[in-house]
Amino acid sequence: MTVTEGRSTPIVDFDIYDPSLAYPVDTVQEKVAELAAKGPVVYSTAHGGHWIVTHYKEVHDVLRNPEIFSSFPNNLVNAGDGKFIPLELDPPEHTAYRVALQPLFSPNRMKALTEQIRSVVNELLDGFAAKGEAEFIAEFAHELPTRVFLALMDWPLEDAPMFTEATDIALMGKPGASEEESAQARAEAAQQMFAYFQKIVDERRANPGDDITSVLIHSEIDLADGKRLLTDEELTRMFFLLLIAGLHTVQGSLAWAIIHLVNRPDQRAALIADEGLIPSAVEEILRIEAAVIMGRRATRDVELGGAQIKEGDQLIVMLCSANRDPEEFDDPNTLDLERSPNRHLSFGAGPHRCLGSHLARLELSIALEELHRRIPDYDLVESDPPILHASQVRGCMRLPIKFTPSA
Repeated sequence: MTVTEGRSTPIVDFDIYDPSLAYPVDTVQEKVAELAAKGPVVYSTAHGGHWIVTHYKEVHDVLRNPEIFSSFPNNLVNAGDGKFIPLELDPPEHTAYRVALQPLFSPNRMKALTEQIRSVVNELLDGFAAKGEAEFIAEFAHELPTRVFLALMDWPLEDAPMFTEATDIALMGKPGASEEESAQARAEAAQQMFAYFQKIVDERRANPGDDITSVLIHSEIDLADGKRLLTDEELTRMFFLLLIAGLHTVQGSLAWAIIHLVNRPDQRAALIADEGLIPSAVEEILRIEAAVIMGRRATRDVELGGAQIKEGDQLIVMLCSANRDPEEFDDPNTLDLERSPNRHLSFGAGPHRCLGSHLARLELSIALEELHRRIPDYDLVESDPPILHASQVRGCMRLPIKFTPSA
């Protein structure tokens, strides 16, 4: 990391999309901690220049003030070939789209999905529990949120494999390719998914049922141009966001749960002995490795954490750093499954706080219950270590594990 001195705000060349941050060894938290030690806000020259917000207070301030910090653009790179809806809209426009999505995540919907998620979890475990080994991402952590997303939307389960490569490329680009080639690959991956979503919209418009996608397509919402149905483009961009937001974040949290609990056998033993720890364990896993790095744009000149930010400047807020701020959390680098209070920011804050947070918690809770019931002595494979990745949605691409075979 290069630092230029002589300015009130440190200048660095930190790039969250740099593959070397996470491979062959994941150093994201270490490098971000170095940024946080320099101050609550630093400036990076990467991607044409942007501010990096590292401390809890300043991150919280940015997320709760959309009139000063617009949520568009969220990404430093063009990941979706257009706006993610409603993530990259600001209130009051954002509010109507968020209301339209609320039936997807209602308490009744979550209750209806609970046993379906448990069934998927155990079906996936059935596939490898007797082998005594597994590639945890391919055989569990990727499949679970993909199948849950399809169940959430009432879409065909057999379409799950189609999303794997497309979502990986949309988030991380093409491995080994130039930035230009990755940008092209991201655009093509996005178009592939948009084509799939359009096919779904066309089918459900022509033959509506009582499924949740049909309800969403055929419900009028109050927008600035009056009460109307959502357009095809609005629907497909909402579906794209739901897929990206729900798939890789849960996949990453499941992988980090395994990695951290292998490294803390005392905490894992406590969890196995007392399932009552599951809710607080989920919150602690979410805290210690926040997957998302949100983006914002200043709508006016503003001072933040001692930095003078100009109108139009781009920012990214490091939730993973805010969640380890010692001003907010005691012993922040230590996994503590009984941590309380635990006011982590992994789901964001303010009007754009994650709408799917209850679903994510449900998936993680059931997964932790069943994993520790069926393969409690899982371990990493020393000769085949985990492969993690950076980008604005951090995560894990490969995680071989071994364990005592079970039925």
